[in-house]
Amino acid sequence: MMGFDPRFRDFPDYLRAAGREIWEGRTLGAGLATFYHPAIVQRDARGVLQGTDALWASGLAELHAMPDRRLLTEDVICSGSDKRGMLGSTRMVAMGRHIGDGPWGPASGARLRYRVMADHFAKAGRISDEWQVVDTAALLSQAGQDVKTWARDRLDRADTPEPVFCPEVDVQGPYTGRGNDDSWGLALENVLERLMAGHLSVVPDQYDPACGLSYPGGQELRGHVAAERFWLGLRQAFPSAAFAVHHRIGEETPMLPPRAALRWSLTGRHDGWGAFGPPTGATVHVMGISHAEFGPEGLRREWTLYDSAAIWMQILAAEG
Repeated sequence: MMGFDPRFRDFPDYLRAAGREIWEGRTLGAGLATFYHPAIVQRDARGVLQGTDALWASGLAELHAMPDRRLLTEDVICSGSDKRGMLGSTRMVAMGRHIGDGPWGPASGARLRYRVMADHFAKAGRISDEWQVVDTAALLSQAGQDVKTWARDRLDRADTPEPVFCPEVDVQGPYTGRGNDDSWGLALENVLERLMAGHLSVVPDQYDPACGLSYPGGQELRGHVAAERFWLGLRQAFPSAAFAVHHRIGEETPMLPPRAALRWSLTGRHDGWGAFGPPTGATVHVMGISHAEFGPEGLRREWTLYDSAAIWMQILAAEG
């Protein structure tokens, strides 16, 4: 790859190495300097970080809470080129033991396992733009905490008027692409657009009857009914919110089923009954990432993630 260390055979290998060396290799400072641009912009559902110093401070807090933290990469779905830069939508599993006080509250001693999904843009060997979603609900549940209570406590401690990510606090980074026009990405985009329009018939029409589903809160489910309930619960909570797809990738790779990755959002009011309780009228921005695999019977695996804690923080902040 032009501009990348020749030890990496391709872009997925580069991103896998970044997670492995920074977290499992315990080279936080040196690893960030190796893989990240000094002016990196990282958008997490809970806020925006700028620069490697900010990432270093955040990473130290996580290592203090979970010193043996590992970050295992399940898949990387890519678009772009060496010349223009590459974007990899990465699906990871973080795991470790919660033995230190930190961002997730007092040490619980619990063994944690939760999913992280992120879009990383890199050019000339450095990651300079990032969008990340963490399954905070799954993490907190395993640590013996209630996500809504944790969100309220974090709001009480917040020293900024904008405690979570939303378009108003976004920072423009170097990546302005929208992905590619591969047919598998277009197929996944069509499925989500139909779901957000209330056409639940897309599930029996496009999903494999035995589909495997991974959703926020560490949910591992199967079948049409589970997919319908998840997407209906989200949409019904924000029925008037605007749905937008910000990035789309489709990819066919030898020895793997056709795959797709979308980064999307819902922006609007919490004006319906659904996954987040009674309507409050709060203005909410939901940042989501979805991955899918396709087979002969349709969409056979789906991974969709949004940060429930960030959504509860926005709802509770509006309630005062």
